[in-house]
Amino acid sequence: RRERGVGGRRELHACAASRGRGARGACAALRGRASAGTGAGAAAPGPRLRGTWCGAARPRRQQKPWRGRGEERGGAGSGGGYNRELGGPGRTREINFSVIGQYVDYLVEEQGVKNIFVNGTTGEGLSLSVSERRQVAEEWVTRGRNKLDQVVIHVGALSLKESQELARHAAEIGADGIAVIAPFFLKPWNKDVLINFLKEVAAAAPALPFYYYHIPALTGVKIRAEELLDGIQDKIPTFQGLKFSDTDLLDFGQCVDQNRQRQFAFLFGVDEQLLSALVMGATGAVGSTYNYLGKETNQMLEAFERKDFSSALNHQFCIQRFINFVLKLGFGVSQTKAIMTLVSGIPMGPPRPPLQKASREFIDDAKAKLKSLGFLSSTDLKDGNLESYIASASLSNQSV
Repeated sequence: RRERGVGGRRELHACAASRGRGARGACAALRGRASAGTGAGAAAPGPRLRGTWCGAARPRRQQKPWRGRGEERGGAGSGGGYNRELGGPGRTREINFSVIGQYVDYLVEEQGVKNIFVNGTTGEGLSLSVSERRQVAEEWVTRGRNKLDQVVIHVGALSLKESQELARHAAEIGADGIAVIAPFFLKPWNKDVLINFLKEVAAAAPALPFYYYHIPALTGVKIRAEELLDGIQDKIPTFQGLKFSDTDLLDFGQCVDQNRQRQFAFLFGVDEQLLSALVMGATGAVGSTYNYLGKETNQMLEAFERKDFSSALNHQFCIQRFINFVLKLGFGVSQTKAIMTLVSGIPMGPPRPPLQKASREFIDDAKAKLKSLGFLSSTDLKDGNLESYIASASLSNQSV
């Protein structure tokens, strides 16, 4: 593999979920080209990762009730698609890989997103088996080759052995980095215990840049990211930074304050607060909404880069209006998949249980809001795959 560097001025760009070569959902990053790829064994300095990152969603095959097949995809974090066999009680749910190439092209060509965070939250990585996660990662690396700048694979799991297996696999297939969340059932109770766990995972892929995925609202691990940074590179030499998915800007600011030598990358993961994080020193972003709001986010990043703060603020407010609207309706991975199906025309399908698919009411309301904010025109909307999505929603206990 060749080492890819970043030349010229930095640019800001949003990136969608998992990428195919070698985190809410799709990720946005300051691009320079949005983020610099790293060669095998070469960890790019934190600041090179500026840009928007997309979390890739898993496309899943859908079918008309009781027959046929289709696909579904979700927002942040890359994954594959699920195949649904709806022929009676013996139904199977498998990932549909056939649309990942189309997903890559959509992110790059329509949203300007060229960095992918695979098998994260939006990609429902922790709802997949180890075998499925390996296959999804392989497909994104393959399909994204020569199209995406970076593909970072989330390899976190409750089992250390599984995380290590996924880390080794990411290195074998040519991913650009790995990320890990804290184990969240038997939890680490202090910084040192957490670092010891992360060190064991990172050691399984010693040539890959390593990122800690800080998302305490979902893991329940309340160890502050700022505490974690103190001396972490002495124990994990490949540590490159954080995916910071928390609203605690005090903690985030203290992380940046410790990073005066700019040795780490800080990828912010709360889409509606991105501009605030940029002011504090975020070097990039990973989010689910960048799957379909990547273009708008890139415009905000570009305005920020040229110090047009009034324009950047207007873009952030516009993004916030949409997010605030859908949060009141109930917004998560399932709803992200439905919006992506609507906007991209790529059939994402429903999520795996225990998540349930988005309602028709939500889809109609979200569509109207996107149009009213100017994110979509009538000609932009791609409703073709929504009917199969909605039809599958009528099947009780069939949320995949």
